[in-house]
Amino acid sequence: MGIADGKRALIVGVANDKSLAWAIAQELHAQGAEIALTYQGEVLEKRVRPLAESIGAKVVGELDVTNDDQIAAVFAKIKELWGGLDMMVHAIAFADREDLRDRFLSVSRGNFAKAMDISAYSLVAMARAAEPLMEARGGGSIVTLSYIGAVRAIPNYNVMGVAKAALEACVRYLALDLGGKNIRVNALSAAPARTLASSAIRDYHTMSHEVEARSPLKRGMRSDEAGKMATALLSDMSSGVTGQTVYVDMGFSIVG
Repeated sequence: MGIADGKRALIVGVANDKSLAWAIAQELHAQGAEIALTYQGEVLEKRVRPLAESIGAKVVGELDVTNDDQIAAVFAKIKELWGGLDMMVHAIAFADREDLRDRFLSVSRGNFAKAMDISAYSLVAMARAAEPLMEARGGGSIVTLSYIGAVRAIPNYNVMGVAKAALEACVRYLALDLGGKNIRVNALSAAPARTLASSAIRDYHTMSHEVEARSPLKRGMRSDEAGKMATALLSDMSSGVTGQTVYVDMGFSIVG
């Protein structure tokens, strides 16, 4: 028996087979969960559907997290499909490429607002939609993905770091709001990973090599390590943990 047997999980943010969200989906599937995935746009749909088929997951529709109607439609589909929801993974973030290659000081008002909306507010909107579905199952668990740039100034991470800081604050306030309904909310702060998102960051390889050189474990993170920790946070194995940011970074965050 797996630690997610009998659980229903919605995972938002799978872009391809390199996504940390996909690593989480694979581990949840291995641990017995039923999985539902979304996609954003026709290009990503073509990537997501074969991945979904490979683990027997349902594709419950397109989801642009800035579109409230699409959020409502996805959660309505989840209710129709399962009647409730046990787990939700929020793996959504966005900043304009130009804002990850110039000074933070240069970010425009519009780009700042867009990064905050997609990367942080979307968790609030999705948690609000998930609340009644999780309550129907007696509780649930939500995990979002963060990065150490939320608490340290990382060169070139810029506005994304500010958005991740807001995201981690949202985790704490959502945990406070939802705890009375036995719904837990946590963030997983992962080490740099080679994903579609990280490809936009200038000198990403420098960030990655810094972790390998300075972390206590002296190596980079494997995607499956993020998948396993996220699954533990989503499962009853962490039933007393909420409002936390848990690091899977080879210990890099403890180094001075």
